Amino acid sequence: MDLEEKKNNLGEIVNRYRPDIKPFEDVYRHLHTNPELSGQEEETAKIASNHLKSLDFEVHTKIGGHGVAGILRNGDGPTILLRADMDALPVKEQTGLPYASTKHIKDKDGVKPVMHACGHDSHVATLMAASTLLNSAREHWSGTLICIFQPAEEHLDGAQAMLDDGLYDKIPKPDLVLASHVMRMRAGTVNLHAGPLLTAADAYDVRVFGRGGHGSAPQTTIDPIVIGAAIVTKLQSIVSREVTPGKMAVVTCGSIHAGNSPNIIPAHLDLQLNVRTFDDDVRKRVCGAIHRIIEAECQAAGAVEKPMVKLTYSTPSTINDGKTIDSLRETFQPFFGENLVEMEPPAASEDFSLLATAVGAPYVMWMFGGTDPETWDDAVAKGTVDRLPGNHSPFFAPVIQPTLRTGIDAMALGALTFLKK
Repeated sequence: MDLEEKKNNLGEIVNRYRPDIKPFEDVYRHLHTNPELSGQEEETAKIASNHLKSLDFEVHTKIGGHGVAGILRNGDGPTILLRADMDALPVKEQTGLPYASTKHIKDKDGVKPVMHACGHDSHVATLMAASTLLNSAREHWSGTLICIFQPAEEHLDGAQAMLDDGLYDKIPKPDLVLASHVMRMRAGTVNLHAGPLLTAADAYDVRVFGRGGHGSAPQTTIDPIVIGAAIVTKLQSIVSREVTPGKMAVVTCGSIHAGNSPNIIPAHLDLQLNVRTFDDDVRKRVCGAIHRIIEAECQAAGAVEKPMVKLTYSTPSTINDGKTIDSLRETFQPFFGENLVEMEPPAASEDFSLLATAVGAPYVMWMFGGTDPETWDDAVAKGTVDRLPGNHSPFFAPVIQPTLRTGIDAMALGALTFLKK
């Protein structure tokens, strides 16, 4: 069999062994109605683990929290790891769907509305279905398949938690790690992008210390609000004046709070900062500049106490392996045809790459669309695509089909590209 026949044969395997999708549509609706916050994915994990057990996978649970790992050994060959994330977001759903979430869940900060505003419910459903397809098609591939259902991606610490809990003491080390993510794209489409895909993310909690007092006597105080305002303004100069033009960097102040009364100067001010970069050198320079500016503004204002700058989370950029992308493109192109599309990399962040870099394995994440095709085409015609609900929006809800089928087919085809006999 020549190379072209092998490519087409993989597509035939996917079409032949694709399971009845309706049960997985039901799983998707159930998960969408019953989302769970990061670190609380107990029921979602149970659904995933029970499914893998029904397929005779060797299953490990409660890894790094509620993480699940399933192993299917099928002769000699490479070990391919497929990953889906499980957690939802503290967002009040406004989609109006009959299966919309009305859940409120308590976490350390109180009771919050919760919804699957990033599509992780579709990731769980598609990996469950893809595992069924690959299990049914065992005679056509050889190697070891690992399916990971990861907790706490939204906190960007779930992958590391699984690693810290001895993930690779429990399962074989993969030769390749693959994942996918539903996005604001035309449903039915898939995107493969070599190189930088998702940014590194660093977040900081900052406390600026002043000296409180009466609002009528500012000369007796050190006003942290004035210091904070100067810091926020100066931070905006980092990207424009310290980053090489053309290099990607974003510095955002997402939260600022101080005081509770109009005539009282408070004793401190709190900031929450977020940084997104691709390049490691740019990342180091931007983060260094943030520390320098905060400390300098406090010193310039005569603050008697040094500011507190706490790194709350940090995750590396996602850089897709070029050779793996080339191999995937050879099998995705004949299968998806014109639905294999180009898109600009989003400035979002992920932690799944840690599952690969921890063992020196290459990795790839691809995107698949979730926006209703008619809605998408209409928005393209009107030039209003940017107004369509995207990830983390209270209105984000991928249309069930062809979204799930596309996600299932891509995940199974991706695995078969490397597990093929």
